[in-house]
Amino acid sequence: MTLAKKHIAGAAATLAVVALLAGCTGSQGAGGSAAGASSTLNLGIIGEPTSWDPAQAHVGHGLQPYQVVYDTLILRGPDGTLSPMLATEWSYDEARTALTLELRDGVTFSDGAPFDSEAVKANIENLKNNNGRQAAQVAAVSSVDPVDADTVTINLSEPDPAFEFYLSQAAGLMGSPASLGTDAMISTPVGTGPYVMDAANSVAGSQLTFTARKDYWNPELQKFDTVVLKTYEELTARLNALLSNQVDATILDASTAEQAEGKGDLSTLKDYQVDWQGMLLLDRAGTQVPALADVRVRQAINYAIDRKTMLDSTLRGYGDATQQVFGPDSGAYVEDLDSAYDYDPDKARDLLSEAGYADGFELPIYAGAGFETALASLTQQLADVGITAKVQTVNAQTFLDDLTSGKIPVLYQNLFQGEPWVAINQIISTDAIYNPFDSTDPELQGLIDAVQTGGDQSAERAQAVNEWISKNAWFAPVYRIDQVYSYHSDRISVEKQIQQAVPSIYNYAPAA
Repeated sequence: MTLAKKHIAGAAATLAVVALLAGCTGSQGAGGSAAGASSTLNLGIIGEPTSWDPAQAHVGHGLQPYQVVYDTLILRGPDGTLSPMLATEWSYDEARTALTLELRDGVTFSDGAPFDSEAVKANIENLKNNNGRQAAQVAAVSSVDPVDADTVTINLSEPDPAFEFYLSQAAGLMGSPASLGTDAMISTPVGTGPYVMDAANSVAGSQLTFTARKDYWNPELQKFDTVVLKTYEELTARLNALLSNQVDATILDASTAEQAEGKGDLSTLKDYQVDWQGMLLLDRAGTQVPALADVRVRQAINYAIDRKTMLDSTLRGYGDATQQVFGPDSGAYVEDLDSAYDYDPDKARDLLSEAGYADGFELPIYAGAGFETALASLTQQLADVGITAKVQTVNAQTFLDDLTSGKIPVLYQNLFQGEPWVAINQIISTDAIYNPFDSTDPELQGLIDAVQTGGDQSAERAQAVNEWISKNAWFAPVYRIDQVYSYHSDRISVEKQIQQAVPSIYNYAPAA
């Protein structure tokens, strides 16, 4: 399987590499902020875009900066509900391979050009043809056909249950056609969005400033006069910026959560989970590690893990132990699966003995920097049942090539708990980047096909996929990780965004 065939969808590629590498106040704001409340939103971000061409947009924490200057065709609410944005309505044909969108009238780009069906065609083709970071989101697009100025039909080569979701993400970002692919757009975004870049008050790599666009079509989304994105790649720098009031909000982690919590007006979003962490038992045919070909061995690995202990020792309780790779918000979550492999080292030993490995075997586990504490616990727990873990440090520069060429039989990793079809094409299907050995089964493929053609029932049908991969122990999940997103509650309010590493830009408002 070549890299080109594999879907690098959702947050897969960035999460992989990242995990391997380890305020002012003012007067009434544009959105009607109360007197004395902040009319400038200062956000601490991990990194700014390397290009403002929407074809280079990403997801997770990488999507938020693009939302400042670009609208999407479809708006995804904090709870995941899809609603109109640049598209006012949309519908599929019976085969679910032709999606027709009605577009909003009277919208212009910041360069004055009109937004219309030709702009939709130009943007989707720009993403597809320029192999952008999220080009997999439009992999199924066979053509984009303008019907008239306000109507466009997007034709798919096969049904894609996640396509509407993608149009609320990178695939739905709309830039001015005249600017797409130009050198100027690398540094200067030209969108229909709520804010425009203030180049005079922006310094690349340090601070990007945006002001509310005066002729924006939906002023209700402009809750601040100014948005400032301040880049802090290091976690400690983001914490210090928050504590010293340089930013109103930023993303932290479990190691810094306690330093932020309880500090004056600082608050942290609760029940905010996006990623799961654990082992991907990739070599299910046993080509490199023969023991992994036996499902009893893979099941034994799962029974050997004391997930609650690992959660407490590694994440200080900031998360939930889990035994499945689909999150509770995905629709594919099955509650009973979170007790399918409760910690039982005796059962693990019995299964290993039945499989012919009573004396144990050696298990290579590949991982990047940052997982040392978790891997130390995991190594000890596996040793307790006779499995000798050999932790191998991956090369961040060659990681994707090593992964897709089948050089990594077991990977310890953080991965995104996205929409079911996104997750299936990230870690389960034969097109998935995290299925480098092309593991499959006729029964499983039938279940995947049912999800693809399931329409509104796709998420529910994915529960059967979840149950199959759990029974066959394709993975050894450990826990779901709490996002630690902290903010100054006396200056702003903020609402978490389902399945997104940081809130959407629309989820912030001046404090009441």
